[in-house]
Amino acid sequence: MKAFIDIAKSELNKTIEANSAKSQQEIEKVTIRFSGDSGDGMQLTGGRFTTTTAIIGNDLATLPDYPAEIRAPAGTVAGVSGFQIHFSSSEVHTSGDRPDVLVAMNPAALMANLKDVLPGGVIIANTDAYTKSNLTKVGYAENPLDNNSLNEYKVVKVPISTLTREALKETSLSDKEKERSKNMFALGITFWMFDRTLEPTEKWIKGKFAGKDALINANIKTLKAGFHFGETTELLPINFLVKKAPAAKGTYRNITGNEAISLGLVAAAQLAKSPMLLATYPITPASDILHNLAKYKNYRIRTFQAEDEIAACCAAIGASYAGTIGVTSTSGPGVALKSEAINLALITELPLVIIDVQRGGPSTGLPTKTEQSDLLQAAFGRNGESPVGIIAAKSAADCFNKAIEAVRLAVEFRAPVFLMTDGYIANGSEPWLLPNVSDLKDINFDLTTKKNNEDEDYHPYERDPQTLARKMAVPAVAGLEHRIGGLEKQDVTGHISYDPVNHEHMSKLRAEKIQKMQKYIPEIEVERNTSASGKSKNLVLGWGSTYGAITDARITLAEQGIEVDQIHIEYINPFPANFEKLLNEYDNIFVAEMNLGQLAFLIQGTFAVKVNKVTKIQGQPFKISEIVEQIKAQL
Repeated sequence: MKAFIDIAKSELNKTIEANSAKSQQEIEKVTIRFSGDSGDGMQLTGGRFTTTTAIIGNDLATLPDYPAEIRAPAGTVAGVSGFQIHFSSSEVHTSGDRPDVLVAMNPAALMANLKDVLPGGVIIANTDAYTKSNLTKVGYAENPLDNNSLNEYKVVKVPISTLTREALKETSLSDKEKERSKNMFALGITFWMFDRTLEPTEKWIKGKFAGKDALINANIKTLKAGFHFGETTELLPINFLVKKAPAAKGTYRNITGNEAISLGLVAAAQLAKSPMLLATYPITPASDILHNLAKYKNYRIRTFQAEDEIAACCAAIGASYAGTIGVTSTSGPGVALKSEAINLALITELPLVIIDVQRGGPSTGLPTKTEQSDLLQAAFGRNGESPVGIIAAKSAADCFNKAIEAVRLAVEFRAPVFLMTDGYIANGSEPWLLPNVSDLKDINFDLTTKKNNEDEDYHPYERDPQTLARKMAVPAVAGLEHRIGGLEKQDVTGHISYDPVNHEHMSKLRAEKIQKMQKYIPEIEVERNTSASGKSKNLVLGWGSTYGAITDARITLAEQGIEVDQIHIEYINPFPANFEKLLNEYDNIFVAEMNLGQLAFLIQGTFAVKVNKVTKIQGQPFKISEIVEQIKAQL
């Protein structure tokens, strides 16, 4: 099967005679990037292409990428918004290193993305936006579409704005409303180019603009106009077929990480047979968790938008004290503000799930970009000895399972548990196989409702010998009255205690309780190349959203004759029981992460083994090639 770039270099560059029949070529995979101004609708365009691609049955991964400003200066590189999708007839692990096709709605989009486009790739440019004013804004002395600077690409010049207005000339829409529809024209071209059906998008348009017939007709008309342009223009003599990817039997849907967390929390509440409260304060890129969970009131899910991060965390703790599952969601700056309240949950030994959707820092940093910047903050960012559980989702779909796991560990061990994701996982999407509900294990949220013996006092810090979780009773139950708070407690009785020996005892108990989670989490499985004759002496490991890039890097290195085994850490505190044994089996250990070496620091400090750092901290996910080259250089 030919690769897209090979065909683009040959077939697309051939001169065809007018009226000659168009052909179709089958390809395995392709990466498209839609790019334009923040107001050009690139996120919507990419989202509609993604949904249609998921319905067709391709495997896929996406990367939305947009500026932090609500409305960045129009026509500038700082204001460029992009959406990349990698789809294939085989398994997909990442959103793609470099695009095969770039849809550049203006010169700024071309300037910002040209360095990434593969040589021989296709650039679809909206020529109407390449005005002298727009060219000057980004520093082009002359129009790059008209000189020889783009000779190594196949440039398809389309007056998208003009053709959109022409398609809508008989409508009653204003010029501004017509201009807003141009993203549908671009979408129509790419739908034809990659043999996508229009029906799902037409259905979506009718639902989104229900009751607004003029807008429904305009968007559908523009979408079809773009599709027919691709069908009839000589600029695109062929289109491409990416067949359905093989997949396990079942029902699939396209899902983002934030959506998967929301559904995982709903499922966890049902498995625990308990109400749930998400108390949060809006923050990029975690806000969608609040928006999504607000839809599930029928499942005893309550959402509360607090006045600030501190209030949100305290409200979640209050919910847990009252016998409800307390959850709070945020990003790095919010974790900093919540830290004192997290310690309150820790010392009172109440369940609390903290969802940290990481972004670039420090301070406000890069609020719409991705980074794995908060691991050490989650582990140590509180006063005193303050151990908490930490788990990390490795993909958008994996967020569903990890949300359930975070609730399970928090509830059954009466402890704060961090669920770490990041902007790439939160906003990116992939196909998700809906689980069989009967396969999901119940969560034991056992609350004390009465005394075992009326002659005995209730002891709130009496513990389960297996988990060390303390007994919990909700307030206002006769005979089960007790106090909690931020002062140190006496073991068993829960009375306030300033005794130094008791404080050391309680500090060690709280740490031991977190370590006991190790018996309730799975051991690590090593991923190896099927072509390898034996175990490699090289190991690359990571956590969170680096999973896909590391997996493809391992495969790429094997193709180049370098065998590397792979471990992905999903439980970080505590580490799985067999982790140390596995580490000691390798001569060279590489830790790939989107920070300056935080997991590497934890591994070296915990196990006293030497590791090699593979790092990136640019607000963008790893490219496969970046991991490959860093490992090769260090080997």
